[in-house]
Amino acid sequence: MTKTISGGNRGKTQREPIANSQLLFFIAVAIFVLLYVAAIIAFGDKGFLKPQTLLTMFNENAALIIVACALTIVMITGGIDISVGAVIALVSIACAKYLQNGGEIWVSILMALGIGLAFGVFQGFLISYLKIQPFIITLAGMFLARGLVTVVSKEGISLTSEAAPAFIRLKDFRISIDALGSTDIKGLTKKVVFTPGTLEVTVIVALIILLAVALMLKKTRLGRHFYAVGGNQQSALMLGCNVQRVRFHAYIISGLLAGIAGYVNLMHKGAGNPTMAAGMEMDAIASSIIGGTMLSGGVGNVFGTLFGVLNLSTIKNIVQVSGISNGGKEWWQNITTGGMLCIFIVMQSIILFVRGKSGRKKAGNKPAKN
Repeated sequence: MTKTISGGNRGKTQREPIANSQLLFFIAVAIFVLLYVAAIIAFGDKGFLKPQTLLTMFNENAALIIVACALTIVMITGGIDISVGAVIALVSIACAKYLQNGGEIWVSILMALGIGLAFGVFQGFLISYLKIQPFIITLAGMFLARGLVTVVSKEGISLTSEAAPAFIRLKDFRISIDALGSTDIKGLTKKVVFTPGTLEVTVIVALIILLAVALMLKKTRLGRHFYAVGGNQQSALMLGCNVQRVRFHAYIISGLLAGIAGYVNLMHKGAGNPTMAAGMEMDAIASSIIGGTMLSGGVGNVFGTLFGVLNLSTIKNIVQVSGISNGGKEWWQNITTGGMLCIFIVMQSIILFVRGKSGRKKAGNKPAKN
């Protein structure tokens, strides 16, 4: 984007600096490309050259993409929600038990939306109108949801075609990506054949929600208010923004998306169990931060969040195929994820500090008006 310079330099244009959210988004994309190219070079013969490997990353992380969008919205407003993983587990096991007993699919979907909405409304009200710290309230919500999971069922519930035939048919439906074709790649140490891949229905749901959230943040008044409240609450109040209502809406959307993510998770796994989605809230927060969402609020991009999810999944795959996690050394994945998260937080701080300092310097060099 450019702007016209008036005065003695009339007619000249100056390119406006790229926004912080866009810059952090481009960094997340660049790191994903570098990671995946490095994985292809180092472990191409272990699956990274197959299109299905990339598609599987989407299949396995559809629920995480949805709940990471929820965390992005909440974090843009300057809040946090650590209850989403437990809500996903509660939705999954409650819907699984209902379907196992011969329930209808559409009723189970309404159950998922209702559970998520109930948590969103309850937590959002306490945080927004009673001004209780988001971490404390959502921590209590996490314990509440985990407790309710064991009330519903202390054991895992696996759905079968006999108990829930319509659900299993929907779960097993696949979308074939024929456009990938079948191509021989020559000049490598081993000839690799690209074969058509498949996507689950859950991925389509996740991508639709991603686009809907992106449009909401960019094109709607509520989306602009999310950024305003997260950037500076006092300024938002002076502009006529109802801060309490905006934060309340953010948590309602977060709860609703957590309910959808719970059902998507059930569709992917075909089962529910009390320990399901343990730690998913932390993966969602990490994905949002890696994608460029600031913990301080006011900056975020759901497309960046998508690449944050892909970055985490790529690291997980690299750790697995490299063999360093064998022999009970699964903690290597946590180490690499934690290290990457720390790097991104430090990178964000440095970028914002340098850009802020540069902006202040330019403002100080402007000639005073007569």
